[in-house]
Amino acid sequence: MSNLRLILALHNHQPVGNFEGVFEAAYRDSYLPFLEVLERYPEIAFALHTSGPLLEWLVDQRPDYVARVRALVEAGRVEILGGGYFEPIMTMIPHVDRVGQIRAFSAYLQEVLGAKVRGMWTPERVWEQHMVSAIAEAGVEYTVLDDFHFERAGIAGDDLFGYYLTEDEGRLLKIFPGSETLRYTIPFQEPHATYEFLRGLASRRPGATVVFADDGEKFGSWPETYNHVYTRGWLTRFCDMIVGNRDWLTSTTLGRTVDATLPLGKLYIADGSYREMTEWALPPARHHAYEQAAKLVRQHDRSTEIRPFVRAGGYWRNFKARYPESDEMYSRMLGLSRRLADVAARPEVDPDYLEAARRELYRGQCNCPYWHGAFGGLYLPHLRGAIYQALIACHDALDEAEGKTGPRASLEIGDFNLDARQEVRIENDRLIAFVRPAQGGHLYELDVRKAGVNVLATLDRRPEAYHQTILDVIRARGSAEHDAAHAGVEDRVVLKQDHLDDRIVYDDHSRKALVDHFYPLDVTLDDLTSSRDVERGDFVTGAYLARVRREGPKVGLVMERPGVADGRPIRLRKTIEAAAGSSTLEIRYEIEDLPPDVCLHFAVEINLAAMAGHADDRYYATLAGEKLGMLDARIDRPHMEGLTLADEWLDLAVDLGWTKPCGLWCFPIETVSQSEGGFEGVYQSSAVIPHWHVVGDESGRWEVAVTMSFDACKPAAEPAPQRRASLAEV
Repeated sequence: MSNLRLILALHNHQPVGNFEGVFEAAYRDSYLPFLEVLERYPEIAFALHTSGPLLEWLVDQRPDYVARVRALVEAGRVEILGGGYFEPIMTMIPHVDRVGQIRAFSAYLQEVLGAKVRGMWTPERVWEQHMVSAIAEAGVEYTVLDDFHFERAGIAGDDLFGYYLTEDEGRLLKIFPGSETLRYTIPFQEPHATYEFLRGLASRRPGATVVFADDGEKFGSWPETYNHVYTRGWLTRFCDMIVGNRDWLTSTTLGRTVDATLPLGKLYIADGSYREMTEWALPPARHHAYEQAAKLVRQHDRSTEIRPFVRAGGYWRNFKARYPESDEMYSRMLGLSRRLADVAARPEVDPDYLEAARRELYRGQCNCPYWHGAFGGLYLPHLRGAIYQALIACHDALDEAEGKTGPRASLEIGDFNLDARQEVRIENDRLIAFVRPAQGGHLYELDVRKAGVNVLATLDRRPEAYHQTILDVIRARGSAEHDAAHAGVEDRVVLKQDHLDDRIVYDDHSRKALVDHFYPLDVTLDDLTSSRDVERGDFVTGAYLARVRREGPKVGLVMERPGVADGRPIRLRKTIEAAAGSSTLEIRYEIEDLPPDVCLHFAVEINLAAMAGHADDRYYATLAGEKLGMLDARIDRPHMEGLTLADEWLDLAVDLGWTKPCGLWCFPIETVSQSEGGFEGVYQSSAVIPHWHVVGDESGRWEVAVTMSFDACKPAAEPAPQRRASLAEV
């Protein structure tokens, strides 16, 4: 029997900003034990893609592992796949950055592993045909997609076992289809299932090539896989199966296959990604409809014939439409990429600053927090925070390249978030603030430059397709009829916390800063944290007219609009100012045309993001330094003159002050999301809402000034102990 070529291609990745413990656990449970097993089988070759963030960590923390991989490369047993240095979705970044990321990573792989890179991993297999030009320009010969992509291009059955040529603007690229069947048998079914599939293919299609290409973390890091793959010996049995069938099964690499065989043909592949990704990209309501339609197809007696002609769900770029927070990161990244290109075109600019800026820009393009599927992704605050940290560092490096140093303040108008409306960037040497007058006059990004933190990297609570699954499971488990005899799918759903149903709450406005509310006089904190509609004004998302002003070392934005509060017409004006050399934003609210003898309830919502809510080193405090509780606490105080939010881990304190004492509400914003380990609640931000009962003066006018200051943390005093009442007081 003629040889069947089997290519095993592993993709090992950890995102920029992931916790040290996650890197360490994945290394211990997956990367190292996999290598240890494969080292014992010199007959087996494989391809390995290790993403830039992970490889940098391995070089720094586990150099012995890197040396072992290099030895396998030198022995010809491992082919190293390149790609974008910091694992960007290639369709998301400009052409120049695609080429730059691929070339930079190829050079790093040559330096660290001695590998001449010919092929690349396409992150999340997100594909658009125009990518061919950038990939080929960067020096890459071939890549791997899923057979799902090829089926949509009209290739099916045994024609999926080899590789094809594709082209864009005259540039050629070779593309291998990865087998979905192998993605589901390896390592989840016994090796014999893979053997049967391969043996059948070899008999039907002698000389064919079949590719397994998937995440390396599924070999030990995914839930319950370590015991299966290593303790119970699945990987050893799998390798034994390959070695034991060398008379007809050849373990090889992508490069060797390209050198030894001809392409099966030429084709052009439609925009898409792997099948599951197209489902996740759909809005929740359409996702349910898609699932029903897909179920009908699967139940049809000719489902195998029908499936290739049924277009899958959504399109990856629409994650930016589904999640404005993703779009905000994308827009910020894209603006910096364009600025870098402009600055780099100037011959007098120091190349060291440009290289630093480019490196940070590439870090800020890491794909994981820009979308959400089976893993936390966008829902993980530390990943979003890492993106902003890189983008802020890129901005700072470009300032250095342009000679912008020392105290300064500037203001610029432009469509910074790509919504066809004008935003305003207020910037000084300490802070960078983005304001959107057309959408509630919200402050939607606020970068503290020294800390490298966007304190408005918040996330709204919104419906997800799996929320109904959570609610159904909780309802079923609470039912008196639910016992062992009735246990079903709901018992295979992992809820990592209790009472997740209480956290499934949706926001009706963006959780940003300077969100202007008018409430009933008797509204309570419980009302605000429930789904009850308590809004009595039209300022939350209303458009403000705006004008800018520059006065010496200070710049300002003045926004105003007529509107309605509790059924009465009023005018609200808010001004945001920043001065050179200052770490304080000054905000002034003026309300005019207040009816005489009428009291309105005015509130300013300020949401501040942090990476953890329930931690002793992240807390609320009075301006005098008395701790009031952790950042996930609920606070309801009738009289406050200011508040501090402290994050000792970041060494950052946010001091909020106001010129008129007020009531204060604080509560956590927590989402419910899907992760590889199950469903969980995730702290996203703290809502801080100072509120006043407003009565106009003789001219029908009322005003208050609010300050937001950013500094290093100061030692906080513990709350004073409660004094025990004496018998006389009882």
